[in-house]
Amino acid sequence: MMEKTPQDVATAEGGVADSETGKEGMKRGNWGGKLEFILTCVGYAVGLGNVWRFPYLAFKNGGGAFLIPYWIMQLFVGMPLFFMELSFGQFASLGPITVWKVNPLFKGLGYSMVIVSGLIGVYYNVIIGWCFFYFFSSMQGTLPWSHCNNEWNSPNCIVDSRVANNSNATLNITMYNTTISASEDYFLNYVLKMSDGLENMGGLNWRLSLCLLLAWFVVFGVLIKGIKSLGKVVYFTATFPYLLLTALLIRGATLDGASDGIKFYLTPDWSRLADSEVWSDAATQVFYSLSACSGGLVLMASFNKFDNNCLRDALIVPLVDCLTSFFSGFVVFTVLGFMAYNKQVSVADVAAGGPGLAFVAYPEALASMPAPTVWAILFFFMMVIIGFSSQFSIIETIISSISDEYDWILRKSFRNSTLFRVSLCVAFYLMALPMTTNGGMYLLELVDSTVSGFPLLFVGLLECMAINYAYGYSRFSEDISMMLGKRPSIYWRFCWCFMTPAMLFTVIVFKSIQYTLCCRQ
Repeated sequence: MMEKTPQDVATAEGGVADSETGKEGMKRGNWGGKLEFILTCVGYAVGLGNVWRFPYLAFKNGGGAFLIPYWIMQLFVGMPLFFMELSFGQFASLGPITVWKVNPLFKGLGYSMVIVSGLIGVYYNVIIGWCFFYFFSSMQGTLPWSHCNNEWNSPNCIVDSRVANNSNATLNITMYNTTISASEDYFLNYVLKMSDGLENMGGLNWRLSLCLLLAWFVVFGVLIKGIKSLGKVVYFTATFPYLLLTALLIRGATLDGASDGIKFYLTPDWSRLADSEVWSDAATQVFYSLSACSGGLVLMASFNKFDNNCLRDALIVPLVDCLTSFFSGFVVFTVLGFMAYNKQVSVADVAAGGPGLAFVAYPEALASMPAPTVWAILFFFMMVIIGFSSQFSIIETIISSISDEYDWILRKSFRNSTLFRVSLCVAFYLMALPMTTNGGMYLLELVDSTVSGFPLLFVGLLECMAINYAYGYSRFSEDISMMLGKRPSIYWRFCWCFMTPAMLFTVIVFKSIQYTLCCRQ
């Protein structure tokens, strides 16, 4: 095997590496160490969905039995995509748009990744703004969502509501219902000031607008120097949430009814394994949880040294992400078990997915705990940190990807780079402002369901085809051999060339059928 340096690769036939600098000015940069890269990938993968999506999906799709399709999808979809994107980006040392020098016909895939990341970044910071709102609201002797004596409470508000908070509750329940819990009343009628539909957007909610502005100030402050500043912040944002999760788990485990919650979370329903929807949910959860095919993995790996062991990273990060999701389930369901115990209802009646869990069910349970203010502050501080750990990487993906394309302008000087970063944050803040109106929740849900649905599945399928067939598996494996000193094993070849694209195609077909049936109903 010929010994090649990154500079040799840049000019080699079929190679995609580029220089480390723009034509005149700033260096593209590298991670300060291997740990910075791993922690950034962990922070990028572990987000709010690990807390409010995985536990609910596990409960809904067979409890402990859901772990079987989840790990199968992890082995044949999640990890292969993760390793493929890390290898592709590290060899090229380019972002997800410019990396398609290998075949300009597929450059649209790069643009698709960055556009999807941009849309996710817009609404993701809105959710972080909600977390900020709750965090500041928690700093009171009496939590405002613990009672119905506030001037803004609806006439139907009751403290001990027996109304089930299902995953659609956030959108479907209004003040005209017979009863509404105090925590739901707080979220819908005070935090969101929610209207009755998307057609009625109403005015800006100034409190949410200011929280959103604060979120964007934090993002800009952390990313002002790109990965140089991001690489230092992740030491805190990627590790501190685990301390808070552990503290919340210990507290939750001591509550009455906690064992009932864990039982509901883990009790296997083996019959659910015959349901195609369970396998589809497992695939999409793995896919989205790892943040695959949205450009971030390619971009983050592009800042690695050429000979970094990306195979090791591709095994560590997905494992940490899966274990975090599983661990979060215990944190959530111990508290939901306590909530069900207090209400004398089934855990199924209080289990919710999405925002309904993080901003309705869980806060209601926190309000019932001893020292509720302390635990509410810790929970929402954890949510803020977890949200930012993903958001920083999402926004840096967009900034660096565009900077790679126009490096002679955007990396010409620190001034140009900073102005671009300021402009992008301001533009994204303005784009997100409609989501802080009275009808903003509907708009956010619309963007989320549209962006995180089919687009990334198609990107993943086409990316597998482009790299392993258009660029060629033999070429790609030789690239990996240059970096790691050996070619990928037969397992990776089987997944990249057959299993992963086949499973992605199957998921796309099943989700299309489910979507069609849903629309007909």
